[in-house]
Amino acid sequence: MTPPTRFSRREFIGGTAAGAAGAWVSDPLGRYTSAEMRAAVGTDQLNGVSKWDLDTPALCVDLDKLEQNLATMRTRLAETKIASRPHGKTHKCPAIAKLQLASGSIGLCTAKVSEAEVFAASGIDRILMTTANHTPVKIRRAMQIRKKNPQFVQAVDYERTARDLSEAANEAGLTADVVIDVAVGRRTGVPPGEQALALAKLVDKLPNLKLRGVISYDGGAQHIKGFTKRRQEALNRYAPTIETVELMNKAGLNTEIFSGGGTGTYNVMHEVNGFTDVQVGSYVFMDVQYIEIGSPTDDAVFGEFLPTLTVLTTVVNAYFPGSYTTDAGAKALTLNRPPPWVVGEKGFTYSAGSDEFGSIRYETASRAYKVGDRLELIVPHCDPVVNEYDQIYATRKDRVEAVWPVAARGHSQ
Repeated sequence: MTPPTRFSRREFIGGTAAGAAGAWVSDPLGRYTSAEMRAAVGTDQLNGVSKWDLDTPALCVDLDKLEQNLATMRTRLAETKIASRPHGKTHKCPAIAKLQLASGSIGLCTAKVSEAEVFAASGIDRILMTTANHTPVKIRRAMQIRKKNPQFVQAVDYERTARDLSEAANEAGLTADVVIDVAVGRRTGVPPGEQALALAKLVDKLPNLKLRGVISYDGGAQHIKGFTKRRQEALNRYAPTIETVELMNKAGLNTEIFSGGGTGTYNVMHEVNGFTDVQVGSYVFMDVQYIEIGSPTDDAVFGEFLPTLTVLTTVVNAYFPGSYTTDAGAKALTLNRPPPWVVGEKGFTYSAGSDEFGSIRYETASRAYKVGDRLELIVPHCDPVVNEYDQIYATRKDRVEAVWPVAARGHSQ
């Protein structure tokens, strides 16, 4: 594989990797609200708008770095002969999904049927829903997607659900494509081995289902720190799934799809025989959780992909020595562990423990800040943060180039 570009933690916080500017000094000009920015879409009013003029908290993505991450993933996976099938739950944004497909991804994953509905309505047809639908209402909704989209594939992990899917497909006058969700751990999926094989055989025989293969996702392996340990544990934990796929192959069952893995194991899954595609998600944005897991060349920093997603926040209190208060708390950043990183300020410790406000403690700072000044944060975990915002400001060289609706925000059903 091509040696990865290396960035240190100091570069990420200091601004070399995350962006050249980490703070903005206030001036008397007015700010652009979210509503004003949405109204400007489709006009020339976006031209020249600085991201530092956005009302805060504001969610931004750096287009140059996003495009670099897409190209890096494409190049690395091409060397391993497996494909990417990125997870839409990370960004919940059709515009980004379309960029991923344009960069070579073979399809899109969704976690919930409501997400699948949003992406299908936006014109994306290659959708694999990785969570099984167990209730009649969700099954009906899934069949409505399948009616309009012959490339829609959904997961199943229970015999009863498989029979319900077959009946619903029969009522809808179609054949539904299905993959077996094989458990790694105890979150979702049928236990590997004979139980999974029996379910696959049932799906293969049911009249209105078409077996397409297997999905098997190990979420617990993605954030194991240190590449050597992560690789070994991921492969060990995946061994029962590999044995299950071998059993299916011996039984003559279809395993054309063998999908799983994630950003943390994207460079491991090619070692699994027959594996077809990796369900990467966070690589498009990156966050503190992933940056800290390490890479093959640096156990401290996962530097192959750049942090593109940031939250802009405003200083709202600067009275007290060694501390600042900002307007980005838990409602803007969700998780508080690991803490967000303040771009350009290696000596800042940020806490989003308050609902509405962020708290900064420091002993050293690159400069003094006053009320109204802006700071830029690398988020703790990108997926839930995105779900807090109506739109993402797509910027290039700190200028807003597009406003992308987070169309699947709140779609957790």
